[in-house]
Amino acid sequence: MARAKPPANQRRSRNEPLLGRSRPRDEAESRLASSSSSSSNRPRGPTSAQPLVVVRRKRRMRPGERALREIRQYQSSTSLLLRRLPFARLVREIQYGMTRTPYRWQGSAILALQEASEAHLVALFEDSNLCAIHGKRVTIMPKDMQLARRIRGIDRE
Repeated sequence: MARAKPPANQRRSRNEPLLGRSRPRDEAESRLASSSSSSSNRPRGPTSAQPLVVVRRKRRMRPGERALREIRQYQSSTSLLLRRLPFARLVREIQYGMTRTPYRWQGSAILALQEASEAHLVALFEDSNLCAIHGKRVTIMPKDMQLARRIRGIDRE
């Protein structure tokens, strides 16, 4: 049986705040709030006491700086890099292509496959990077991946 989705909590009116106050405002508080907001809304001209505010432009990143930041971020994290649902679809599609019968998969089985496949890919990229560095390059090429697989003993099928 399908489960019904519970309705979202909606506000009663547009004027009601999202996070309401625990108690109503006093008259003194409301006067303070109205006087401070009205005085801050008045346009002010430049005075000699106030220095001009210099707006700083956002600092432009140098080439490769963002890539290095992403590398540090991904190396420090332990989360999976591939999304779970597309990976599960891919696993089911490959399994169906080989057997022509749909199987049911446990979530833990697909998660184990994903962990193993991501670990394999990361190790392959590490070895490919070493091959590229050995060739006095910084860019990984397909020949680096082929060499890494050949050294590992993984042949193409």
